[in-house]
Amino acid sequence: MKISKFLKPVLALSAFFAVTLLAFKPIEKQQAPGKPFGGLALYTVRDLMTKDARATLQKVAQAGYVNVESAGYNNGKFYNLSPADFKALLDEMKLTPISAHQGTVTFDNIDQQIADLKTAGFKYFVVPVPPMGLFYYDAANKKLGMKGGAKNLADILNKLGAKCKAGGLELLYHNHDFEFSKDEEGNVVLDYLLEHCDKSIVNFQMDLYWVTKAGQDPVAYFKRYPGRFKIWHVKDMDDQGRFAPVGNGHIDFKRILAEKKLSGMLYYYVEQDATFNETPEEAIVISHKGLEKIGFK
Repeated sequence: MKISKFLKPVLALSAFFAVTLLAFKPIEKQQAPGKPFGGLALYTVRDLMTKDARATLQKVAQAGYVNVESAGYNNGKFYNLSPADFKALLDEMKLTPISAHQGTVTFDNIDQQIADLKTAGFKYFVVPVPPMGLFYYDAANKKLGMKGGAKNLADILNKLGAKCKAGGLELLYHNHDFEFSKDEEGNVVLDYLLEHCDKSIVNFQMDLYWVTKAGQDPVAYFKRYPGRFKIWHVKDMDDQGRFAPVGNGHIDFKRILAEKKLSGMLYYYVEQDATFNETPEEAIVISHKGLEKIGFK
């Protein structure tokens, strides 16, 4: 069938508009790898967040993540943004603030930190290491550690937890590997915290990598202390024992994920403290795809 000479310009113009509309399709819609799900601990991209929070959060959203955990609070600001401005930026990117690592917390500043977290929209106040000068890094031996003992730390967490509950937040403590060692009184620090912190005001964020690094089994802890691990950090371990993107290491996440309900897990985040074979931007994309293969939702 011949196309009328009057119809040809109309068809050409329609094709032009169709191509133009596709070209201006939002970038995040084009690049999102399937259904958005899961969370990212922004510590993974901390340097990028400091340089350009907007561009970095756009990459986080494009990678497919929907929840975030901050680790960049200083002098009342998140990544140099006021709590309200940070919340507005997250809203714009369609990212939900769930928890915040607050390593600088003290008894003197906790009220202000609680207020700022609530303004920014967070639900969980996470103590990432023993606070108030109790944490240290042994650079010579490349080891993390703490002083003061398990009982002292439990007392501090109970006091901070009571403050958080009164302020409308939930307090969690995040483990590394040193909490699986014994203190001077013979207490395994993490076990003591689980047994002596009031579970109505203090619970835990389990870092699956650091538990594995300590030679322990996450599932065994779920069985001994069910319901106490509200959030997980999910990062893999390579053959050298280093951090690796999810799915590029040897941690059996499927086995751990099968006990999600027993653990009490409500949220999880990809976190990679350092990258070795890829950039942080590449690592978060690889890990998101790995999450999907493993069965995280």
